[in-house]
Amino acid sequence: MIIALFRSLRPKHWTKNLLVFAGYLFTIQQSHPPGTLLRVLAAFGLFCAVSGATYIFNDAADAERDRKHPRKCKRPIASGAVSVRAALAFALALAAAAVWASYRLDLYFGVLVTAYFLLTMAYSASLKHVVIVDLLAIAAGFVMRAAAGAVVIHVQISPWLLVCTTLLALFLGLAKRRGELVTLENGHEHRRTLSEYSAPMLDQMLTISAAACLMGYLLYTFTPSSTTIAHAHLPRMMITVPFVIYGLFRYLFLIHNRNAGGSPEQLLLEDKPLLIDVALYVIAAVVALRM
Repeated sequence: MIIALFRSLRPKHWTKNLLVFAGYLFTIQQSHPPGTLLRVLAAFGLFCAVSGATYIFNDAADAERDRKHPRKCKRPIASGAVSVRAALAFALALAAAAVWASYRLDLYFGVLVTAYFLLTMAYSASLKHVVIVDLLAIAAGFVMRAAAGAVVIHVQISPWLLVCTTLLALFLGLAKRRGELVTLENGHEHRRTLSEYSAPMLDQMLTISAAACLMGYLLYTFTPSSTTIAHAHLPRMMITVPFVIYGLFRYLFLIHNRNAGGSPEQLLLEDKPLLIDVALYVIAAVVALRM
């Protein structure tokens, strides 16, 4: 039961919550007070708890539909490894504890965690069934993670960070929809909005979002601004551009040549070139900001 409950939190999806480290990473050249990294780690843990609880609520609501899905049928609730009642009780307790702890950590961080929880619940209840709005809701969730990571350590939230996060989230969301549309038979039975999308439409939107994401990041690295985090160091961030280009192109390659993209968090962990690229990007960013 305990193992099944833990699996229902979808720990592989916790990679999405690594965005809370963005604010710390891009201000690493500043003199942070002692314990700053611990605050970010705590924020990451709380987002994992809240997002895990929302996954349980979502799986409980979609249990019948998930049983017809070739991959989702193996989830603990859909497979019957854990009862719906036990899962919901666990999720409610976990969400309440995590939200309470978020306010204890920082007031504004708690507000963002609460907003993220409400948005995710609204997405599970209705927003995921509205074409295009479902993608915008996903992007908003990513933006809240990035903003919360900056708020919890009391650093300025860069507009460029929010723009790039939004565009990247849209890119990943579109890739996920395309993967579902291509690989699932009768995909609309698993996700209603799939009947509204088409592969050519999603390919066009993917191209737009990838180009906009790259352009936004280039502007971030090349354009100093008094409102941009670490603006004095931005020209040195040029060394990270090749890793961003490779990451986007590698992801597009996987989407079109291997029908990947349906599970971004799994792809990040399993595709070694992509994982190495992310690691090299982080190293290059730290070096650039420390110079």
